[in-house]
Amino acid sequence: MLITLYQILEMLTSVFVMLIIIQFIIGLLFAFNVVGRNEFLMSFYEGINRLLDPVLRPIRNLLPQTGMIDFSPLVLIILMNVILIVLGNIIYSL
Repeated sequence: MLITLYQILEMLTSVFVMLIIIQFIIGLLFAFNVVGRNEFLMSFYEGINRLLDPVLRPIRNLLPQTGMIDFSPLVLIILMNVILIVLGNIIYSL
């Protein structure tokens, strides 16, 4: 039972990481004006931002201001992986 819950948590973490990477890539495409004003990408990017912003906002508030570079997605990915490692070690040691 615990292994199943761990695998579900692992899958959700993978989805979050993929969404963060997609958000980053689309943000770069907009920043360097590669795609222009593509309405589909704009709405997709805004949707991803609405999903991730409640999770990333507390991390942004804790981190010092670094100008234009936002390290909160990287911190979130690292935290989620650390939690997975700790939970995995606890579950598989039982």
